[in-house]
Amino acid sequence: MTYYEIHRMSLEGHSVSQISNHLCLDWRTVKKYLSMAEQEYEAFLIKGSEKKKLLSPYEDFVRSRLETFRDTPAAQMHDWLKEYDVDFPKVSPKTVFNFIQWVRIKHNLPNIVEYRQFQMIEELPYGKQAQVDFGEYNMRSGTGHRVKVFFFTMILSRSRFKYVWFTDRYFTSELAIVAHEKAFEYIGGVPDEVIYDQDKVFIVSENGGDIILTEGFRSYTRDQSFTLHFCRKADPQSKGNVKFILM
Repeated sequence: MTYYEIHRMSLEGHSVSQISNHLCLDWRTVKKYLSMAEQEYEAFLIKGSEKKKLLSPYEDFVRSRLETFRDTPAAQMHDWLKEYDVDFPKVSPKTVFNFIQWVRIKHNLPNIVEYRQFQMIEELPYGKQAQVDFGEYNMRSGTGHRVKVFFFTMILSRSRFKYVWFTDRYFTSELAIVAHEKAFEYIGGVPDEVIYDQDKVFIVSENGGDIILTEGFRSYTRDQSFTLHFCRKADPQSKGNVKFILM
């Protein structure tokens, strides 16, 4: 049971924050359970089971989904419930979230978080790879006013040799191509592979995992010697050196 797992971890010396992260529970819930004696917790469960819940008819459905997909977020479950029952009552996302948490606790179905494994990779050969990113920054001009500038940066993965180009215009595919050419000229060559974030400058859409490039950038890369690699969207761990250097 979640209650006993919380107390076990607390006795082992884990903090409220550590227990909360490990069991995917709100820290307030962890503190409340830690303050309860076993008899109080049993009374709490009885009281909760006796209380009429608006979503009680969906308990079995939610439980079966959680047993199969333990890490299901509340928003996804809400969508499934509306698909399951066209007459599903109009309730707030918070109500659905609270109900799912109640089902998790009652049936001992805590959220299981899959932790990604990381390891250091060997250094790539010189000239093998470069990483590209775009950014913007508010700078103070010579007159004292704030001016927004946009920048393109390319860094060689092995040597960490980098090039940065600033402009006062928003980047388009055409302007990004100019930046690439300037970077290659400055670096003195073209790497075998260039890594990108999933940037709207280049990408029209992502269709079933396939990246669809803008016509201008696709035409440019078709005539180049380097291959393209796009990092996963919203995944900072895969962005590489360029993210950390810009921060």
